[in-house]
Amino acid sequence: MKINRHILGNGLRLVHSQDESTQMVALNILYKVGARDEHPEHTGFAHLFEHLMFGGSVNIPDYDMPLQLAGGENNAWTNNDITNYYLTVPRQNVETGFWLESDRMLSLDFSERSLEVQRGVVIEEFKQRCLNQPYGDIGHLLRPLAYQTHPYQWPTIGKELSHIANATLEEVKAFFFRFYAPNNAILAVTGNISFEEAVALTEKWFASIPRREVPQRNLPQEQEQTEERRLTVERNVPLDSLFMAYHMPAHCHPDYYAFDILSDVLSNGRSSRLNQRLVQQKQLFLSLIHISEPTRRS
Repeated sequence: MKINRHILGNGLRLVHSQDESTQMVALNILYKVGARDEHPEHTGFAHLFEHLMFGGSVNIPDYDMPLQLAGGENNAWTNNDITNYYLTVPRQNVETGFWLESDRMLSLDFSERSLEVQRGVVIEEFKQRCLNQPYGDIGHLLRPLAYQTHPYQWPTIGKELSHIANATLEEVKAFFFRFYAPNNAILAVTGNISFEEAVALTEKWFASIPRREVPQRNLPQEQEQTEERRLTVERNVPLDSLFMAYHMPAHCHPDYYAFDILSDVLSNGRSSRLNQRLVQQKQLFLSLIHISEPTRRS
């Protein structure tokens, strides 16, 4: 598979791969902003923006409708390191995708109404995931044990519900123009589209978006853990649960992939070593799951 690259004058990086076996084209925009870039007293903003980006941009009041009329679909996700938006569209309607993504990179339709709607959605998600189900707040309990200095110590959804509930429109605007910039993004285009067409459409729709002053990351570095950290919480839950976390190499570390495979061998699925020994043979636990979270320290 051939990978092509192009950089616009405003700093946007294009990555392209052609696949003529499909009639679809996928566009993926990765913004280098996640929960680790938030202020400790204003957490949850990166995840909030994942929702706000679908609330209408400066020239397009409804993001979903034009894409659906073009036969496309879309989604997004956020983690502690990045925010990722993606869509697929039939090749003959690919320009619709470039138009939509460029307009919301240019600016959102910032309004109190849009903020209130998306704030309500995120607050309900916080309540459903973290407050209204057993073990829902495990991320809020476990992360501060694993990270005592680095911003990984709070989950993507936010440290406290009040941080989103009290967010102002001016704070939201400032966050957008601080991080949502062509020089802080990577556009990946793949599918039945040539490199020349991908470059032409990227230049047409994104080149006029100005560069922005993206702050240099200067995150506090976590000190090496030298002793066990343990927390016992008593709650009215159906069953006792045990959660254990271990520090692993960063995603860019040469040993990362070995540890990733090791975690799968030990605990991923019914055939894993720990599941066979602890669940099936010794019957010490009813179930066992594992979560591996790659990190990008900087």
